[in-house]
Amino acid sequence: MSDERGFTRSWRSAEHGFKHSWRYAEHGFTLIEMLVALAIFSLAALALLRLQGATLSNSAALQDQAIGQIVARNIAVETITDPVSPSIGVSEGMEVNATRQWRWTRRTSPAGQRDLQRVEIAVTNDAGRMVAGLVVFRTAI
Repeated sequence: MSDERGFTRSWRSAEHGFKHSWRYAEHGFTLIEMLVALAIFSLAALALLRLQGATLSNSAALQDQAIGQIVARNIAVETITDPVSPSIGVSEGMEVNATRQWRWTRRTSPAGQRDLQRVEIAVTNDAGRMVAGLVVFRTAI
């Protein structure tokens, strides 16, 4: 009896549980099966790479928004706590936060009541894209 990969002919017979189609499966995958498996794997890998790129860009945008909100809140606190109310109109400035420069714009307008002001604050990043906005009200002094 020949010994092929540990199986003797008696163990490979149909009476011991091996059918004709199972004997071919003992020898491994066919070339077509390998190509199909490789194609499926490559599609999954490409999808994961695209997901990673989207995650990185979203993470950078969220970081810009978070720091921009901090800058906007700092400007709002300075505006509210200043003993002299800001003049009606637009004022601009630069702030450095997280080792980056942030441009802010403060637009002050009357809020409808005699002694109330509406202050809109917009913050843009170094690329010029608006990343944060905030509206506060304060009394006019």
